[in-house]
Amino acid sequence: MATIELQSQTAGTPALTREASADVVFVDLDGTLIKTDLLWESCLLALKQCPTAVPRLAVTLLRGKAAFKQALAALVTPDASLLPYNAQVVEELRRERRPVVLATASPGVWAEAVSAHLGIFADVLGSEGTQNLKGTEKLQAMQAWCERHGQTGFAYYGDSKADLPIWAASHEAVAVGPSATVRRGLKAQAKSPRIIEPERGRRFPLLKVLRPHQWAKNVLLLVPLILAHAYQWPTLLSGLLAFAAFSLCASAVYVLNDLLDVEADRRHPKKCRRPFAAGTLPILWGPPLAAGLTLVGIGLSLWLPPVFTATLVGYMILTSLYSFWLKRKLIIDVLMLAGLYTLRIIAGGQATGTEVSEWLMAFSVFLFTSLAFAKRHAELGRLASEGHTRPNGRGYMVEDLGLIESIGPASGYIAVLVMALYINSDRMKHIYANPWALWMICPLLMYWITRLWFVTRRGKLSEDPVIYAIRDRTSQLTGVAVVLLACLASVPFKTWFV
Repeated sequence: MATIELQSQTAGTPALTREASADVVFVDLDGTLIKTDLLWESCLLALKQCPTAVPRLAVTLLRGKAAFKQALAALVTPDASLLPYNAQVVEELRRERRPVVLATASPGVWAEAVSAHLGIFADVLGSEGTQNLKGTEKLQAMQAWCERHGQTGFAYYGDSKADLPIWAASHEAVAVGPSATVRRGLKAQAKSPRIIEPERGRRFPLLKVLRPHQWAKNVLLLVPLILAHAYQWPTLLSGLLAFAAFSLCASAVYVLNDLLDVEADRRHPKKCRRPFAAGTLPILWGPPLAAGLTLVGIGLSLWLPPVFTATLVGYMILTSLYSFWLKRKLIIDVLMLAGLYTLRIIAGGQATGTEVSEWLMAFSVFLFTSLAFAKRHAELGRLASEGHTRPNGRGYMVEDLGLIESIGPASGYIAVLVMALYINSDRMKHIYANPWALWMICPLLMYWITRLWFVTRRGKLSEDPVIYAIRDRTSQLTGVAVVLLACLASVPFKTWFV
């Protein structure tokens, strides 16, 4: 039997010569070597980087899938260094003494990028021109490769149903994370493949992509009814229904945001664990999941006043604009974040039929502007510690840290000033029996805002100050104290002794 040997042509690039092993190892790319699918990844990249070319791309589908792939490959190429690789598969291939060939239905240019990054492949077989290298077409290309190099048998790493005819012709079958359908197909072939179950990361990726911990922000919808002391059951039920509708629609936007930010998330030390970025949830699931969440959320809102539904739709449009475009605009992104928090309060008032005062809206805008600047400061601080000068896709630079440290705390203190002016207003005196208790809230808020900025300046703030406040023990105690003082301000002393 002919043998071959791997020798290095260039640094990190193996070459084929006639001297060592008896077999060759072919490896599939999508779902096998990597945990994601490059076709869907590239569709998202094209939508984000070349949106005007999307209609032209859609037309190429009329000429077949192969033509579509080639047109897409001419526009974008995913960054191979950021892809979520199956670590066990890569490690096995690095130890392999036989020549390893990457055989994929993805366009050759994408496969070549992966090969150049890993440096473990002797050759690459990918889709070219009108040929879609999948199933039997891939098998024929592999057999032709073996004939050219004097090989009589091959091993194959795959994962999908389309790989069944290749496994049937292989001398050694390796299935990576096969589905139940693939397992049944292999059993029908009387094949006993070696199974590799890739590490899935954290459990429940579908739940994680919804970001349920972010739903805590939607408690702002209940603020108007709490401040109005409207605790009747119909009002409370409306508030809870509004909370559910907003949470589902917010999750839909989070799904879309994660889809569009896959590459940027993979560069982030924490966001790289998000399901789409880590490959623990198929990108293909994203669009239908977002659509389903939106339909259910809007459906729930129909039980509430029409103005609430309109506000919810407006919130989704604004959030989508932020995710697609506005988050990359200097200052506008911060004002948009503060506005979206305030919009939640307005929507809560619409859902429960309670008035939202100008005082409350002003307080919200200034407070959340401060928190939004803290979020940007945390991002820039992390980049500065890593030696970067500008965050990917943002309008800020590390040199802006000093200015942000001035604007952020000042915005928070203005929020406290707005509250102090409200406490001193005639309107407040008709609502609260003990105004002095509200005055005590002001120094608590000043303490919390100042402490938050100290934490931010020291680089200890995660890049979401609202979630940080929910989890931070000192913030929790401060919140409890504020609630107790608000209750004390609302209830006349004489009712405490009845």
